[in-house]
Amino acid sequence: MPPLTTIEEAQSLMLGRASVLPTETVALSEAAGRFAAEALRAAVDLPSFPSSAMDGFALRAADTPGTLPVTERVAAGRPAGRALREGEAFGIATGGVVPDGSDAVVPVDNVVEGDNRIAVAAAVERGAHVREPGLDVRTGDVVLAAGERLTPARLGALGAAGIAHVTCARRPLAAILTTGTELQRPGEPLGPGQVYEANAPMLAAGLAAAGAEVTVLDAVADDPDALRVALERGLEADVLVTSGGVSVGPHDLVRATLAELGVEEVFWRVAVKPGKPVAFGTRGSTLVFGLPGNPVSSLVGFELFVRPAVLALQGAGEPLPVFDTAELASPLRRGPGRDEFVRSEVRDGVAMPLPGQESHMIVRAARANALVHVSRGEGTLEAGSRVRFLRLG
Repeated sequence: MPPLTTIEEAQSLMLGRASVLPTETVALSEAAGRFAAEALRAAVDLPSFPSSAMDGFALRAADTPGTLPVTERVAAGRPAGRALREGEAFGIATGGVVPDGSDAVVPVDNVVEGDNRIAVAAAVERGAHVREPGLDVRTGDVVLAAGERLTPARLGALGAAGIAHVTCARRPLAAILTTGTELQRPGEPLGPGQVYEANAPMLAAGLAAAGAEVTVLDAVADDPDALRVALERGLEADVLVTSGGVSVGPHDLVRATLAELGVEEVFWRVAVKPGKPVAFGTRGSTLVFGLPGNPVSSLVGFELFVRPAVLALQGAGEPLPVFDTAELASPLRRGPGRDEFVRSEVRDGVAMPLPGQESHMIVRAARANALVHVSRGEGTLEAGSRVRFLRLG
């Protein structure tokens, strides 16, 4: 049996084969969650004109303190019809164009207003509450770098900068195939020795959240002919994720069948607990992941390998998992040969490992909002240690 591949080696091998998919141009309204394929630059200065930061009155700082007549009102989107003259004030709304001739805005709360006049008790500084053109961004400045995700806030920034369309890699097509004669669809009566199929909905949700368009194939029994037909169909996708059948038992047929179908296996068996039997290969540009059938093993394999691959296909600048840190609430023993990911609940900066860490215990794992990384080695991580963790959900 060959030595186990480390997590880092496996991720490097996988990313080396995950080429960015062809690009397409989409409207901002269709770009949420995707990744910019090129740097996006502002089409306008922002603000593109001197604008008021407050509801108040535009005036000349030199005319304050004092009492000034209010001779015009400036609404947002409707500039004043003329320049402001010495000794007068214009009412102005937030975002309104600061008129020529004025050099400051005094907030409405800082004046006494009556009979179309305002009394300004204190001197106002030049430039007060005036947003100068280009203060946020200048025409041609980079708003979003290539490889960055189009989050809601970033979409708002792009829209404000006058960018209507973005170029992104197309969404990956992902197929899921769960295998095992023992599997039964949730809601149907269980026969002797059967279990409900849990991995497909879990994997489908994860793939969709990562940006893939997902097809869930019908679960297939441990039958070589049926498995071959189902795998051949799944290999038409950009990413094929199988669950079950990748270990060394007599009914673990997936790896051998994939090899017959022309899939080149890149690695099999990773130094991770749970999830050691995970396999990865390619056929042409299709990425193929064989995850273990135990649900928690499948979850860990997905987070470490499948999600990063789907992000890499979309051109994500940093596709690998992002770890946070927390304080460990109770001791965890390290293992010499494998990194372990312990289902935990992280709350207020403290990571609390949950009971029931066996790889089939998906219901107990449902309480977990994190996977605490226990690196391989000797000894124990004591309570109070700082640990890295992956957020779930």
